[in-house]
Amino acid sequence: MSTHDELTLRVLDALLREDVLGLRTRSIPDERPDGRWLRLDARPGTRFALPVATGGFQCEYAVREPLLEADGVALTDLDAMLAALAAAADPADRPGHLAFAEECRQTLSTMRLHAAARPAVHGRLAERYGHDPAAWSGLGDSLAFDTLAAYLDHPVYPTSRGRSGLTDTQITSFAPEFHPSFELRWLALPASALTVHGAAPLPSWWPTPAELGLGHLGTGHLTIPVHPLSVGAALDEALHAAGLADVAELAEHGYLEVVPTLSTRTVAVAADPSLHLKLPLATATLGLRNRRTIKPGTLRDGAAGQRLLAAVIEQEPRFGESVLLADEQCYAHAGHELLAVLARRYPGGLEEAVTVPLAALAAPAPSGRLVLDHLADHFYAGDPLALYDALLTLLLDWQVTLFGHGIALESHQQNTSLVLDRTADGGSRLRLLYKDNDGPRINRLRSSHLPLDEAAFDDARIFGEDDRPLTDLFTTITGHLCTASLAFTLAEPGRAPLEVTLGLLRARLTEALERIGPAGDPLRAALLDADRLPVKAMVSAGTLLSKERSGAADINKHYTTGPNYLRRAAS
Repeated sequence: MSTHDELTLRVLDALLREDVLGLRTRSIPDERPDGRWLRLDARPGTRFALPVATGGFQCEYAVREPLLEADGVALTDLDAMLAALAAAADPADRPGHLAFAEECRQTLSTMRLHAAARPAVHGRLAERYGHDPAAWSGLGDSLAFDTLAAYLDHPVYPTSRGRSGLTDTQITSFAPEFHPSFELRWLALPASALTVHGAAPLPSWWPTPAELGLGHLGTGHLTIPVHPLSVGAALDEALHAAGLADVAELAEHGYLEVVPTLSTRTVAVAADPSLHLKLPLATATLGLRNRRTIKPGTLRDGAAGQRLLAAVIEQEPRFGESVLLADEQCYAHAGHELLAVLARRYPGGLEEAVTVPLAALAAPAPSGRLVLDHLADHFYAGDPLALYDALLTLLLDWQVTLFGHGIALESHQQNTSLVLDRTADGGSRLRLLYKDNDGPRINRLRSSHLPLDEAAFDDARIFGEDDRPLTDLFTTITGHLCTASLAFTLAEPGRAPLEVTLGLLRARLTEALERIGPAGDPLRAALLDADRLPVKAMVSAGTLLSKERSGAADINKHYTTGPNYLRRAAS
């Protein structure tokens, strides 16, 4: 299948799943000689039809051909399809449809860039780190997994590989899929202009103004790193908006070699990969409105979220050795979303461990086999299902326990990593490592027994007295993205049947719910027993519709619904 057709299928699947123009709920099944179609009379004189098959992930149907019929004309060009859909949309929504079409064009360009570059990139990874990803130990080698994962599509957002506003040269120089290294730029600001949090000392290499050639500023200034992609008009505008244009100074030359992680805006220090720097970017991914800047409040929320998780682990000591937390207490900002930095420190003792984000498990390794298979060979006697089972057992125990304490995390497949190594007796050990804890949902009625300081958080949307935000978040993140997506991957041709992989997921979730007793009843009802499950509607909330039109209070927590695939596992 061509790159164009691959993207077209993903886009049409997303539009159907999110019920854009009523494609899913207002359409009528139309049985034709080649199979089922969904026919929609979008408005008088405008008729669409999509060829579909039953049984899609998070939707009743999956689009089976990269084709949209518009008023009897078969369209095979994605631009033409999106133009036809935009013409049928409410006039208020057409700008969003046009913006999404541009996203698709950018994504197609990036995908073609990826296709051309991946063989050489994989070759460099194998040469530098070895041919077997199961031997990529230590946090430095772990960065290679981010590169592999960057070639995968997001399970929900169809244009996830697009890089809004970036040229091919910028993508190859700064994006994780090319595994580059580069030097950061540095900004000197008056110490009084910075809000600094965290008592941990800065690394010895953190530069002073003098070391950056800015010795004339004296000792009253501090330095913060700036991503090279943010230097220019965006940074100038940020400094003017913050009232710092006349007192800030940008060092002329770069300093400190770094390597991008999967998120692009977070970079690992090449000489000390246990320290990552999260830096704002003046771009957007996963939707026009999903900007990669860093609102100062999210830094505060992430630090408070980490402390809350540590408090849960104190009360649930069985997770003391199996759940690891990155330290996100050290950050600084100047009151603007482009003038901020988080210094994330990873736990010690991971030098001999293989640390791999969940997002990389389904990625092809340089050998062509999945990362999951390599890890299973090394740690689980060649049995991918055994690895999946071990992951489910720990991850669901932890996340369901958190739910019992009134907490649901936005710990998606990029923010959750597996840590695999050997025990003293030679057995396999699997642990979990979490970062970016700034977007939880907390039911204060359930969490009243915890040392919870609501004032320590910035985002008022985090707290409530209802379980629904928690069950929605648990289902869409822990359910769909972290566990069920792997069940469907493991069920691809030649592997275990889907009934087996989903059955394992349902069994381990049931066991975890039984451990917390009646406290788990709302989650059982919402995830195991419900007819339909919440499904992220990220295209609608992120690009197609304005916030006023979608009603989305949070782009990443705006939902439609889909069939409950876990119910089929119960039959």
